[in-house]
Amino acid sequence: MLGTGLIGGSVLRAAVAAGYAAWGYNRSETGVRAARADGFDVDGDIEAVLSRAAAADALVVVGVPMPALAPILSDVKQFAPDCPLTDVVSVKSPVAAAVREHELGARYVGGHPMAGTSESGWAASSSDLFQGAAWAIGVDAGTHADPWTRVARLALDCGAYLVPVVAAEHDRAVARISHLPHVLAEALAVAGAGGGDLALGLAAGSFRDGTRVAATAPDLVRAICEPNSAALLDALDDILRLLTAARDNLSATGSLGELVDAGYTERNRYDTLERWEITGIRPGDHNWLEELHDAGRRGGVLRTLD
Repeated sequence: MLGTGLIGGSVLRAAVAAGYAAWGYNRSETGVRAARADGFDVDGDIEAVLSRAAAADALVVVGVPMPALAPILSDVKQFAPDCPLTDVVSVKSPVAAAVREHELGARYVGGHPMAGTSESGWAASSSDLFQGAAWAIGVDAGTHADPWTRVARLALDCGAYLVPVVAAEHDRAVARISHLPHVLAEALAVAGAGGGDLALGLAAGSFRDGTRVAATAPDLVRAICEPNSAALLDALDDILRLLTAARDNLSATGSLGELVDAGYTERNRYDTLERWEITGIRPGDHNWLEELHDAGRRGGVLRTLD
């Protein structure tokens, strides 16, 4: 595990709890000491960590923010180029491009567990963070069955279910359900505070819940959202159109128009969305990537491997 913050640390904890022989790297000596104090095998020497991975043909999981990705991939290329490789970064197309630039694409499978908190660092990590959570797994053209299966088993053993997806579609989706909420939470926090201490003193559940992720460290929010700028801009354009229409209706008629009804309907659709189980598709079979891609787009998930 390369990077033992909230997500990477939780992967390491969950893997060990599931019986994996697992170890990790953290560039921060403080992070290394904290993980070791909890009994985990974490080192600040990336050459040693990756050389050990190469000797064991270990699955390498990259869990650093996007701005730190390139030097990590350079180290992987130098010390463990033949190991299967995945990541838990929140955007997929830029990661895949960086992996190809470092000539590591043949053994790479994109990944993104859809779980987290507003906290960060090893102390925030938990072995049960992924229980019942969605874990996006790449089914892009050229993905090989063996590393894909190893990544899939790790995610399942961490307690997640799998959502097969290609990189570009993943990025468009998370722009709307992960990155846009970060931007809206920041804006809501600023607008609410614009009412002064009286407004903040009266704030209760709706403000607290709507601004929860605004408590995330600003540098981490930027690292999550900014690499997905094109898809996030599209999502922002849509939300601005919705808010402008609601404002114009409120000004002209005293009503918020269709926004409230539409929001209520779509929130209910989220609550009742059928996540049906994909069966009968075996990694490596003819058209397996295309079939998983199609199933994932239609709401299918994998809870076991056939």
